[in-house]
Amino acid sequence: MKHLTRAFLALLLTYPTLTAVAEIRLSIGVPDVHINLGIRAYPTLEAVPGYPVYYAPNVRSNYFFYDGLYWIYESDDWYASTWYDGPWDHVDRYEVPVFLLRIPVRYYRDPPRHFVRWRADAPPRWSEHWGRDWQQRRAGWDRWNHRSPARSPRPDYQRDYAGDRYPHGPQRTQIESRSYRYQPRDSVVIRHRDQQREQSQGREHEQRREHEQGREHEQGRDHEQGREHEQRSDNRDHDNRKEHQDKGHGRDKK
Repeated sequence: MKHLTRAFLALLLTYPTLTAVAEIRLSIGVPDVHINLGIRAYPTLEAVPGYPVYYAPNVRSNYFFYDGLYWIYESDDWYASTWYDGPWDHVDRYEVPVFLLRIPVRYYRDPPRHFVRWRADAPPRWSEHWGRDWQQRRAGWDRWNHRSPARSPRPDYQRDYAGDRYPHGPQRTQIESRSYRYQPRDSVVIRHRDQQREQSQGREHEQRREHEQGREHEQGRDHEQGREHEQRSDNRDHDNRKEHQDKGHGRDKK
């Protein structure tokens, strides 16, 4: 019993180090959530046996891939993204797809402390953890016949976009549209995928608008500089004519 107690305490002491890996930064007024997982390259994705889900064994986070989207569970919240390193959208706990809720505890690479007392081969006890209201609204999430839909294909095309090559803004949607033909089935997945695409298109429109405004400003500045140059030239011509006239009057007086 002493050995078990010591082992349990040692395990608890390791968790603060693991959970400190993910840095979450919310942008007020912006849908995206910036989560620094330290992922610089496309991660290895391995299938969770018996589930339509992949997990990332080499990422020190609760990191999954399901139905064409990446999913992470951090600080008791779920987030989704179309790309392996975000940007991430927050997913309401009442809307998390059931097959993510059913993932056994052993596949959480950075489990919270309260996961330790739960069976490794069973899903987290979400009803116990999130309370009666959640259980009433998500009743039946843990009852199923263990028949799962086929897994979505891995987005291996993202392997070519690591480090400084990681795309930003509209580039992500453009690359995904031509490289990944899979169509999701889960309604929550579809909604978040479309939401990220709309956000990307909105950013693209904003960038174009800012570019146009910058160009108009540049053209206005060039026009103003041209007018100032013309004014200076006119002033010089006027001064030269006046000087010439003054010299002419001087000669006439002589």
